[in-house]
Amino acid sequence: MANTFTHNTTDVHIGDTVRIHQSITDGDKTRTQLFEGLVIAIKNAGAGQSFTVRKIGANGIGVEKILPVRLPSIKSIEVKRKGHVRRAKLYYLRDRIGKAATRIKEKSAVAQTTKSA
Repeated sequence: MANTFTHNTTDVHIGDTVRIHQSITDGDKTRTQLFEGLVIAIKNAGAGQSFTVRKIGANGIGVEKILPVRLPSIKSIEVKRKGHVRRAKLYYLRDRIGKAATRIKEKSAVAQTTKSA
C-alpha cells in the first residue's frame, strides 16, 4: 500500500487537502473544472495507482471522486493543507457529519507541539 504519490513534482499524502484542476471537454469546448477535498485513500502502485478525494457538498452530502494518478485530463494538483494522520485509509470520515468530517490535524501544528515538548 502506498501512502503517497507524486504528480508533476507535487507530493501528495493521505490526509492532505488538495485542489485538482481537471480538463473537461463539452462538445468542441474545453474548460477546467476544480475539485477540492481531502485525500482519504491511495491505492496500488505504478501505472495503475489511483487516489480518492472526498469533499462535503451542498446540504452536507459527501462527494467522492476516484481518479487515476496518471489521468491525462488532470492538469495540476495543488496541496492546500498538509494533514497529519495515523491511518493509511481514512474511510471512517464517511460516517462523520459536518465539520468533523473534514477536521484533520495540520502537519505544521503537530510539528510545533512536538518541538516544544
